[in-house]
Order: sequence, then structure tokens, then C-alpha cells
Amino acid sequence: MLNSLRKKAVAAAFMASPRLPAALFLLGTLASGAALADISDTIKPFVATSYSYDDNLMRLPDDVPGFSGPRSDTSRMLQAGFLFNRPIGRQVLTGQAKWSKVSFNRFSQFDYDGKDYLADLEWHIANHLEGHVGASYSQTLTPFSDFQSTVRNLRTQRREYVNGAWRFHPSWRVRGGLSRDRYSYDLPSQSFSNWTEDATELGVDYLARSNSRVGLQLRHLNGKYPNRGAFDATVYGNGYRQDEIKANVFWDYSDITQVEFLGGWVRHRNNLLSGRDTSGTNGRLSVYWKPLGKVNFTGIVWREFGSVDNSLVTSSLNTGGSLGATWTATSKVRVDAQLRQERRDFEAVSGLLLPGDGRDTTRTASLGATYAPHRKIQLGVRLFHERREGVAIIDSGSYRAKGISFNGSVQF
Repeated sequence: MLNSLRKKAVAAAFMASPRLPAALFLLGTLASGAALADISDTIKPFVATSYSYDDNLMRLPDDVPGFSGPRSDTSRMLQAGFLFNRPIGRQVLTGQAKWSKVSFNRFSQFDYDGKDYLADLEWHIANHLEGHVGASYSQTLTPFSDFQSTVRNLRTQRREYVNGAWRFHPSWRVRGGLSRDRYSYDLPSQSFSNWTEDATELGVDYLARSNSRVGLQLRHLNGKYPNRGAFDATVYGNGYRQDEIKANVFWDYSDITQVEFLGGWVRHRNNLLSGRDTSGTNGRLSVYWKPLGKVNFTGIVWREFGSVDNSLVTSSLNTGGSLGATWTATSKVRVDAQLRQERRDFEAVSGLLLPGDGRDTTRTASLGATYAPHRKIQLGVRLFHERREGVAIIDSGSYRAKGISFNGSVQF
């Protein structure tokens, strides 16, 4: 199936989109020796382009026809930006800024300009105090797996954070941090789901000579939905609080195997509707395995409470796992593969009985290859397959989708 899909997508790319060959030609031109000379040791500009095919762009169920005929569509992305890395004494300022223009062939009403900014300052004071302070901003199209509509809906994500650690003994460290995450939607009908979450974190770690560590972490979350009025809040709630106490462990078992665990007890409370309070064990276990020098595996399993951007659901309990593999075939070729499955058990608003068992399950698989003919040039292809069995009433309906994308980038 993947071979047939690849052939169809390649033919469609060159027949339906003359811009793709032009974009690749542009990348080739920019890849000349003169163009690839370092412009600056601090600022690294780059350009990128991609062409994608998706056979079910809006993530519609099998028995639902497309909004305007076929479900499939192709999209093109042109992107430009820069990376920066600037030491300032012992401090280090890093980040990036990139701008994207995305256009669709059939569903042109979804065309949008994307933005992505990130800045991080790694700070050091004396010999035992260090941390990070930074901010990020991202504007992109809301994923269709979360929101199906023929009207464009852009989602903006903002994050600010500050954290620090004090190593008061060769084997002991205390740390803390503050962060704020904000999601907002430009479609008026979706402003109901605008969301802000403040997090406070405090921990203590024992640092072994073997590079392993074991510690205890306390965390408090305060989530709010600022656009919900008094009446809406009494029905849907206007926010939540979550308290966590977790063990924080990193075990450097050997040069080829490392294990990371963060888990413990969590209590999730609704600010107004105490009947929706819940508590229980939460955790995430990650295993990194490098049995061969050129092949790496990463396995992750989790059980965590999560927030849901929907007017009929207040939260969910998410359980799942993923397995990823990377094969560095040669100095210029890398192959990546990933399998992922997650189930969400939803907590509905008072009086609402969700159809079925009130949960959804999403399974994804992807396979990609990257070719780097030059250290500053990357060309890639990626195939994916995604399937969900869900609950349509909360914008989590069942669907199947598959597709392919081609991409290229040049850094100066």
C-alpha cells in the first residue's frame, strides 16, 4: 500500500503542482558552495519547502462524505527563518524565528501564514546556581483531528518559563520553576476553549557519580478558561487545579541502556464542580536502548491526566505507549520509524452521557528517510498512517487517514 501511495503522490506532485520542481530548483541553486558559506557564527539563516498529500485532510469518518467532494488534498509550505546561538560571558542565548506560508490545492480557505519564535537564556551564577529563562510563540492551523470545520481556525500557543537549580553539595541539588502556557483560537465560536495554565514546580535530587539520579518532585497546576461567563462556568466549569507528588529517576544502566521515570500520585480538581474531581497514579516511563552503534530505540509508556479543549468534556485520563527507532544507515542517510497508540477516557460535563464507552483510541505509524548530501542540506520523505476510534459528539470521531510528504531545507 505504501509503495502505491508513494507513486501516486510523486505523480500528483509534479503534475498538479509546478511549484514543487521550482522550489526544489531554488534549493539546489541556494545549495551552491558560495551560498552555503557561513554568514555568521551567531545567526544561521535557513529556507525550507515541503509538499504533502493527505487522503483525509479533515479527519472525517468513513461514512461521512467530504464537505466539497473528495476528502484528499495536497498542500505546499515555504518557510524561512534563522537560528541563533550567542554566548554572553558564561550565559548562553539560543533560539529561532521562522515564518511559513502554507497553501492548499482544493481547500484553499485553509491557507495561512505560520509563525514560530523561541528564545532561551541559559544562566549561571557563581559555581552552583544555574537555570533557564525563556519564551515561545507559535501560530498554526488547528489540527483537524481536534476540530472539523470548513472555516479556517488558527491556534496560537504561548509559553513563558523560568527555572533554576542550586547544587549545594556534590551529590545533592534542589530546583524549582515557574511556567505559563496559553492557547487561543481566532475563530469566535472556539474562543470558549481559550485556555491558560500556570505551573509551579519544586524538586530535590540525589546525583550519583555514575550519572544516575533519584529525586522527589512536587508540582501544582492552575488551569483557567477566561472566556467562560458565570452561566457557562456552572455547567462546564471554568478551570481546574492539579497537585502532583512524583518520584523522578534517571538510571544510567550502561552505555547502551538508560531508563527514565517520572511518576506518583496526582489529584485533579475542578474549580466549581467538585463532582468531577479525580485522583490516582500517574506516570511516564522512557527506555533508551542503543544495541548497535547505528540503531537507536526509544520506548515510552504513560498514564496521565490531561486537559481537553472542548465545551462538553472537562478532562481525560490518557494511557498509551510509543516505540521509535532511528537507523543511521550512512553518514548521509538516516531512517526513522515510529508506532504510537493512546487512549483517552473522557470526563464529561454534568448530566451528559457520552456514546459508547466514552473514550477514544488513536493509533499512528510513520516511516521517514533523510538524505544530507551536504552538512547544511537535508532532503526527506515521510509516510504516515493514522486511525482513531472515537466519540463524534466531542469532536473526536472515528477516522482513517494516510499520506506522504517531501521536504527539503538549506542552512547558510
